[in-house]
Amino acid sequence: MSTPVPQPQISEFLNQQIAAGEFPSATYLVAEKGSAAFADAVGAAVKGDNEIPATLETIYDLASLTKPLVTGLLCARRIESGQLTLDSAIANYLPEFERADRHMITLGQVLTHSSGIPAWRPLYALTGGNPDATVSVIANEPLEYKPGSRVVYSDLGFITLGLLLERLSGIRLAELARREIFEPLNLRHTFFNPEKALQTGIAACELGNVFERETCREMGIEYDGWRDQLIWGEVHDGNASFLGGAAGHAGLFSTAAETLRLANQFVAGQTELLKPETCQLFQTNRTEGLEEDRSVAWKLASSKESSAGPDLPPESYGHAGFTGTSCWIDGASERVFILLTNRTHARSLPFANINETRRRFHSLSVAALK
Repeated sequence: MSTPVPQPQISEFLNQQIAAGEFPSATYLVAEKGSAAFADAVGAAVKGDNEIPATLETIYDLASLTKPLVTGLLCARRIESGQLTLDSAIANYLPEFERADRHMITLGQVLTHSSGIPAWRPLYALTGGNPDATVSVIANEPLEYKPGSRVVYSDLGFITLGLLLERLSGIRLAELARREIFEPLNLRHTFFNPEKALQTGIAACELGNVFERETCREMGIEYDGWRDQLIWGEVHDGNASFLGGAAGHAGLFSTAAETLRLANQFVAGQTELLKPETCQLFQTNRTEGLEEDRSVAWKLASSKESSAGPDLPPESYGHAGFTGTSCWIDGASERVFILLTNRTHARSLPFANINETRRRFHSLSVAALK
C-alpha cells in the first residue's frame, strides 16, 4: 500500500472547523482501489493540561460505525452462507419477539431500520441493571410503526441484531468479531474494550454522559448510575457500556487505516471476507419510497439531505457515528472516505452537527482524486 500524503485543502478546511469549535481533532483518510491516497491528522485528540495531538495512529471510538462494520458484516456473512436470510423472522432466533404485532419482523427490516423497533431507550435504566433482560425489554417496547412502513434509525434494532448473533453462535459479539473479522484481517488497533495501557493513544470523548442524562430527564426516566468522569478509553455510548462495552450498535474502536481495512470488505473488488457478489447487498435500496434510502446496514447517498454530499454517486453507501465519525464508500469507483473526529470532547451541549463538514470533506476529496 502506498504511503498517503496530506491533502492541503482538506487539512486546512478541517483546521478551520477546529478553530470554529466544531471538534477538537480530526483524522481523515481517502482511498482508491484499496490504497490510501490522502491522509492527515489535525488538532488535539485530548484537550486539557496534558494535551495530546492527534496522529494517524490515534484510535477513535467509532460509535455507530459498529453497526455496518461489525454487525452488518457478520450478518452479511451469514446471509451469504445461507444461515440467515433477509426474510428470516427475528422471532425464529429470539423467541421474546414471538408476539402478535412483531413476530413477523424480519432481519432485513432491522438491518434497514424499518422494523418499527423504537430508536433509543436507556436500557441501563429499564432493565433494572440486568443486561440479561435486554432482549425482553426491547421486545416489550411498543412498536412505533408497522414494520416495513417507515424508516426510523434505531439503536435498539442493532442491539437486537448483536444479541441475535450471540444466540445464533453461542459466542459473545466481541469474540465473534475478533475471530471472524479482526484476526483474519490482521487488525492490531481495532477492538472492543481497549486495554487501559492504550488510553493515551485514544481520542477522548464527553465529560460524563451529560447528553444521555438530559435525554432521560426529558423522557421522565430516572437513573442514578451516570458516569461523571471524562469518558476516555472506554465506550461513550451508555447502552454499549451497560452491555459490557460491546454491542451490535456501538463499542468499536479503530484507527483511520484499519477502518479502511474494514470498509474495503464491503467493496466487491477489495473484499477478503465476503464473495464479491455479496457486496451488492450494500448498494441495493431496500426502502424505496420511505424516509431514507437504506441498504443492508448502510445509508445510501440518494437519501434526502444525506451527509454524502453532491459529489458522491447516489448509489454510494455510508454511515456516521455519534462521537463524530463517518465512513462513505463509492463501491463502483472503489473509493472510501473516512473522517474521524471526537466532537463530543471538550464541548458543552449542544454538540455540533457536522454533516455539512462531512459533505464538504467528500467534495474536496473527490476533487483531489481527479
